[in-house]
Amino acid sequence: MTSRNIKSRSLSLSSNTGSRPGRRRDSIDIINAKVAVDLATHQTYEENVFLFVPNLIGYGRILLAGLALNYMKSHPKVCTALYGLSCLLDAVDGMAARALGQTSKFGAVLDMVTDRCTTACLLCFLSSAYPPYALLFQFLITLDFSSHYMHMYSSLVTGARSHKLVTSDVSRILWYYYNDPTTLFLFCAGNELFFVALYLMHWEKSSVGWPFTSLAASFLKSAVPLIPAGLVKPATLSNIALFISQLTWAQVLAIITAPVCLAKNIINVVQLWKASKILVGVDLAERAKDREVLEMREE
Repeated sequence: MTSRNIKSRSLSLSSNTGSRPGRRRDSIDIINAKVAVDLATHQTYEENVFLFVPNLIGYGRILLAGLALNYMKSHPKVCTALYGLSCLLDAVDGMAARALGQTSKFGAVLDMVTDRCTTACLLCFLSSAYPPYALLFQFLITLDFSSHYMHMYSSLVTGARSHKLVTSDVSRILWYYYNDPTTLFLFCAGNELFFVALYLMHWEKSSVGWPFTSLAASFLKSAVPLIPAGLVKPATLSNIALFISQLTWAQVLAIITAPVCLAKNIINVVQLWKASKILVGVDLAERAKDREVLEMREE
């Protein structure tokens, strides 16, 4: 079967499927799976989606992430550099796709799967590095995978071209999160930086020193006169000052990015809940339609 015949067949199948009630404006046509496989098999070199520049960058991200995991237990600096570069390329592939007109569904899924898997692998290491918090890290992995999977699936069943096409009437939080590139980048980067900081805290033990030593001294000097006697023990204040004076760069980074990580996971909860409601709504609509068809047959 030639490429032209396959394309003609796919267009025919798409046009014969009709439109579903309540489908979104930016919907996708339904293409037979066998036709899609044939199209991918016979694609030309000039337009090979597997070889799109952003997808090649995506393969590079996977390679860098794999190397980072290889060095994770023994070379923290090398691991951090490779992992960080893999994360930074996450922003580059999107810009390349838009600039070259090479956006693709395969690229979008490849990007999401790479993000989910690399973060999960890092959280698995953190579970072993911080055993008391292993359950928390496992929960974060579960929340990350489940919320994105259900969001992606709910986008597909409602006919959206991309999981990022969220309207404000569905969720204003998700709309702002996905439709503003700067917001999306800052949340994703802050979330990853927090986990990287926790990873580095496992290795980095040397304190920053100044200015935190001066900050600790200032804390003791200003806090003691302001706190009523007996409310806080002097030893507690001394411990706080000692903690400030012994902060490492990894701990400083963790403190800065912790609120971003918290907000990102709240967004994951919102995403999971909204996707669940969309899927339930689709179920209810389909059940109502089935009852209507059954009633028409009985008549």
